[in-house]
Amino acid sequence: MRILVICILTLAVSSSSTNSNDVPVRRDDYEGGVIHDITHSFTPNTPVGIYPNGLGKFLTLLRSMKNGSDFNFSELKLPVLTSTRLAISTRTTSNKALMLIPLTSEYSMVSIHQFALYEQFRNSSLTEEVCSPYFCALISSPALLVDVPRDKNITAEVMKSLNIPKGVRRVLFRTLNTDRRLMYKKEYDSSYVGFTGDGAQWLVDNTAIKLVGLDYLSVAATDYLTAAHRVFLLSKEIILVEGLKLDDVEAGLYTVHCLPLRLVGAEGSPIRCVLMKG
Repeated sequence: MRILVICILTLAVSSSSTNSNDVPVRRDDYEGGVIHDITHSFTPNTPVGIYPNGLGKFLTLLRSMKNGSDFNFSELKLPVLTSTRLAISTRTTSNKALMLIPLTSEYSMVSIHQFALYEQFRNSSLTEEVCSPYFCALISSPALLVDVPRDKNITAEVMKSLNIPKGVRRVLFRTLNTDRRLMYKKEYDSSYVGFTGDGAQWLVDNTAIKLVGLDYLSVAATDYLTAAHRVFLLSKEIILVEGLKLDDVEAGLYTVHCLPLRLVGAEGSPIRCVLMKG
């Protein structure tokens, strides 16, 4: 019997000054099946909302064989919510993972009320690991990739029009953000597509979705940061995966694997995310 081993915890790290290493799209064939790598690489130009000029230098070679050392030794420094990532926390009444308002591009726009919500849940989970068994079960399971109408945010009307089958628990939403290649631009773009408050509420009230994936730095549209995050935060347990690389992947049903680092006390983590079919 042959066993296929896939390493999906390794971060896609590059010290290149451009995102050219994201092209061509990563696709590997295995025994009649296909694996799509939907993780963005780390480069100095990777967009981070609170950094106006992208991520910048994040990898430093501290010891080098070229300079006489017996080995190379590099130091990695970057925000936990960078590139393809997830943002989570735990409820005070449960050990199950719950999405947490992400500290990303919204720093300059976040309301006092939204930040208070963040602190309320973050302070209750500083000793928790990013990935619990419940959480990991949700992010290594069947998932549906859907295309959102390109001229709209994800409103209640749009959610209804997508006709997501009953019982689907994990959905990745590909939007105009992918067409505009926003994740390849180092400057934060506030015109990105995301959920509105009523779109998030429709999802909570009418679907069984537990994992929401989107193709930019936040699942909530700029004008609905507090409204959409409040719905996701205060409703049932929903995990958010952000910054997905959904270029040239056909819509449809896949098995998704998105595993974070085991960071204790963090509000999220970079992830290596792949889709498998076949």
